[in-house]
Amino acid sequence: MEEHKLTVPRTARYYTLGTPSDAIQDLWIVCHGYGQLGRYFLRHFSVLDDGKTLVVAPEAMSRFYLDGFSGRVGATWMTKEDRLSEIDDQTHYLDLLLAEQLKQLPENVRVTVLGFSQGGAAVSRWLANGNVPVHRLVLWAAAFPEDIDFTAGKAAFAHLPVALVYGTQDQFITPEKLEQKQALMAQLGIQPQVYTFESGHTLHPETLLAVHQQL
Repeated sequence: MEEHKLTVPRTARYYTLGTPSDAIQDLWIVCHGYGQLGRYFLRHFSVLDDGKTLVVAPEAMSRFYLDGFSGRVGATWMTKEDRLSEIDDQTHYLDLLLAEQLKQLPENVRVTVLGFSQGGAAVSRWLANGNVPVHRLVLWAAAFPEDIDFTAGKAAFAHLPVALVYGTQDQFITPEKLEQKQALMAQLGIQPQVYTFESGHTLHPETLLAVHQQL
């Protein structure tokens, strides 16, 4: 048996909060976690809808039923199967999405990329694999991927402000895992600004607003 690959066009879906205009000062690209959909994830960012911020939520292109063979649907950025092709496809998708948004916005717009949970690994791989014009990275309840190319990663993340945000009751963020991820980030020269809040594996509007104002 021989494996073959064929590159085909895909239709990607994304959602926006805010309207592109000359008044926009900040563009946020926000990537959801495992099993979520873009339109529901975007609702968490309503606190940023101030007329000067455009929030764009791309949706991962692999969808599945969350329970059985019908009912609610979620999406995932990738699995372990054919993962390198998945990473390449994600990078191309997010590159196109960002370029499309930037064409509609002032040249001096500040670009923040946020990844929540699984979306954090997705955006980290995206930034490490290309020359992405981003000003800030927010990893929210996210595990920094261990498979980042350190040579490319050090160049991509050099001088890039990074915020690490998590809930103190998040069952996926243990002290051991947090220490491990921070050590990995340190190897890439990343010294994140850490934000915490008293809740679980979720977004927190007050903390989100604080990150937006302080980054």
